[in-house]
Amino acid sequence: MMDTCMSKSEAPPVHDFYLNGLSLRLPGGLATPSIVEKLADGSYEADEARAADRCVRPGFRVLELGAGIGYVTALCAMRTDPANVMSVEANPDLLPVIEANLARNGLSGVTLIHGAATGPVEEGAAAEFAISDGYTGSSLDGRGGRAVQVPLVSIHDLIRAHKPHVVLMDVEGAEADMFNRLWKCPLRFCVLELHPKKYPARTIKKIVDLMSAMDMTYDPVTSRGKVLGFRKVWGAGDGPEPPED
Repeated sequence: MMDTCMSKSEAPPVHDFYLNGLSLRLPGGLATPSIVEKLADGSYEADEARAADRCVRPGFRVLELGAGIGYVTALCAMRTDPANVMSVEANPDLLPVIEANLARNGLSGVTLIHGAATGPVEEGAAAEFAISDGYTGSSLDGRGGRAVQVPLVSIHDLIRAHKPHVVLMDVEGAEADMFNRLWKCPLRFCVLELHPKKYPARTIKKIVDLMSAMDMTYDPVTSRGKVLGFRKVWGAGDGPEPPED
């Protein structure tokens, strides 16, 4: 469901959507027709929303890399608690949108970090980030669009600080540098979107191998197409495995 409002000055319309029980607002000028269509028909970030529903449970801490307009952020905050969610977004135009959408749904309190998540990086490092039209597809290695300088944030520092049970990421290829050493956290689920056009098959093998080394196995529930999900291999002391939804 969508409402569109036009100001007297003929500014780009503001789009209001209601999706999975959430009220979402997308300011004019940020959305392509494709994004608006997906938000209107409910297909926007459907795989990511399914992953949040599958993985996030009360009390779980969530690390989200690539928050977009805050839709999946809000779903995670509803299922656990806003204070348990840490979200990272590189596009500075989206930060006030995320905060406003969380507030609209009574979910303020998420830790929102401006930065581009990557692998090991020196403190204070920054890089050029290319913002594409409509915001989806923006990336560190993007071409065209508007270029801005953004802080670089190491996933290892984020994991050390937040100790997540769930990691969700869609970072347009930056995941290639995030699986170089074990993550020290009580990880239960990890779901990421692969970008095989941006790196060789060996990089995907590296991701799978690291997850396996952390006692994580393929999760058929959250995996679909380029979205690859992992879940913890539960041991005798970990309680029963979650049901296959």
